[in-house]
Amino acid sequence: CPRAVFMRPRFDAYKDASAKGFAIFKDYTGLVESMSIDEAYLDVTNNRYGIDSATVLAREIQRRIYDETSLTASAGVSYNMFLAKAASDYQKPRGLTVVTPGKALPFIEALPIGKFHGIGRVTEDKMRSLSIHNGKDLRQKKREFLVKHFGKAGACFYDIARGVDNREVNPVHIRKSVGKEITLDSDSDDLETMRSILSSLVSKVSSYLVQSSLMCRTITLKIRYDDFESITRSITISHAVREHDIIFKHIRRLLSETEAGVRKVRLLGLAVSNLNPEGDGSEGQLSLPFTIV
Repeated sequence: CPRAVFMRPRFDAYKDASAKGFAIFKDYTGLVESMSIDEAYLDVTNNRYGIDSATVLAREIQRRIYDETSLTASAGVSYNMFLAKAASDYQKPRGLTVVTPGKALPFIEALPIGKFHGIGRVTEDKMRSLSIHNGKDLRQKKREFLVKHFGKAGACFYDIARGVDNREVNPVHIRKSVGKEITLDSDSDDLETMRSILSSLVSKVSSYLVQSSLMCRTITLKIRYDDFESITRSITISHAVREHDIIFKHIRRLLSETEAGVRKVRLLGLAVSNLNPEGDGSEGQLSLPFTIV
């Protein structure tokens, strides 16, 4: 693409717009569950303004977002989280789709299987290999069949195909992992440069853990080679840590187990998981004193 124009992302602008949007959400209800920087579930059953119609409330929120940020927003209104999410994706970029209980099953039946929240590309391909192309096909499968092919998720697929989703909006988000990654300005096979970049990423992750009073036990390195092949290497240690030097020591070891340096690398990243609050007893093993008699 010789005429391509590359624009660097403006994360500060995204965060500012996100904060304004979420402030609007929380003006109506305290039950706001964040899903990403620009997406959330809202339970407006008992909203602060006593608006009886969720549809009217959704339109008002869309209007306020546009007036206060100049951004459009899509909304889905329904009686459970799965249907609300599916509805929000239905008429982008600024649509409002309402799925009432009476319309739920026809809506689900017509929904392409790839549009079901929680069904990614790999699962979609597997679904299609089993002749499941839309919600109607999914609803025709027995629970045992879906569990056999998709494990625990199969039971969830069985329920949502029937419009059943008993989850509740949870405003308390428990983070499961923390990560940072960067795409290099140019592909590199210089290991010292990679280590320096990874050390900087570790510093950011370590600082977040300290600020959030969290510890981690699983450390994961992510690499994307110049041919776009992506790999990960992970280690789970016996005690929780958050110190830069300890995390970086494991990252260096994981890096040595890859082909970085032999093959050029275009992206480096790391993540920590198995998170525990500081002081919950997971920072280290307890001693087991023995008395020799």
